[in-house]
Amino acid sequence: MLQVFKTFTTASLNTINWVWNCITFSVPWYSNYFWGLVLISLLVWGIEILFPWRKNQAIFRKDFWLDAFYMFFNFFVFAIIINGFYKVIESGFANLGIHINSLSVIPISNWPLGLQLLVFFVILDFFQWFTHTLLHKYHFLWKFHKVHHSVKEMGFAAHLRYHWMENILYKPLKTFAVMLLGGFEPEQAYIVHFIAIAIGHFNHANIKITWGPLKYVLNNPVMHLYHHAYKLPKGTYGVNFGISLSLWDYIFKTNYIPENSGTIEIGFKGDHKFPKSFTDQAAYGIFKRSK
Repeated sequence: MLQVFKTFTTASLNTINWVWNCITFSVPWYSNYFWGLVLISLLVWGIEILFPWRKNQAIFRKDFWLDAFYMFFNFFVFAIIINGFYKVIESGFANLGIHINSLSVIPISNWPLGLQLLVFFVILDFFQWFTHTLLHKYHFLWKFHKVHHSVKEMGFAAHLRYHWMENILYKPLKTFAVMLLGGFEPEQAYIVHFIAIAIGHFNHANIKITWGPLKYVLNNPVMHLYHHAYKLPKGTYGVNFGISLSLWDYIFKTNYIPENSGTIEIGFKGDHKFPKSFTDQAAYGIFKRSK
């Protein structure tokens, strides 16, 4: 038990140190996730202000500051706790002889860097897409995912409004994806992560972009708005589950874009009764019954 506590605290303290080093510019600029998130957010927000899709939507839209808080909480604050938890799990599996490279199927470490990054990006995105479908399909997962869908006006910061339990739900399948790659994450993987943040921000932004012919590969704000639609196609549990790539939705026939006015209602049935504060939303599905 003492070793478990030591493993947990060491990992958590290392994460605190990493966050502080990011804030104080003590890590290289190209891998500084704190200021990288700030810069990407300001850039996409600026484009929202200059070229708004829904022109009657305020610059400081409904729940703007709540979503801004979620961005930093989920990306940094909760990471301090969750990283300690996962380090304990990793140590437990290591004691059983199960390591990050135990399921190696696609060893990419000797491939050209560009190909490494592309394969890493595509495989991780598929596992995130698959996890996302599960969040909608199963009620016990949907009750947590409701937090993300409680957004009533879309904007870039809505990207990272999600229940803290989603960090726990996404991480195992993401780790499994890395295990398939021989436990290898490219040294320049920060490029993939920054691209994913930027795409996610754009997808939730008040901007009308479809990427032209690339819409069949890249997710976009028009497509993702219908993922958040209040009224979904009959007989479905959701549409447009893509995270960075729309490719999976077109392959598995979960794509749906009936029009592109951007005026549809978003949310879910009964969302007017959904908790409004961060603390109540964080407790939702854990201490409160969902409907």
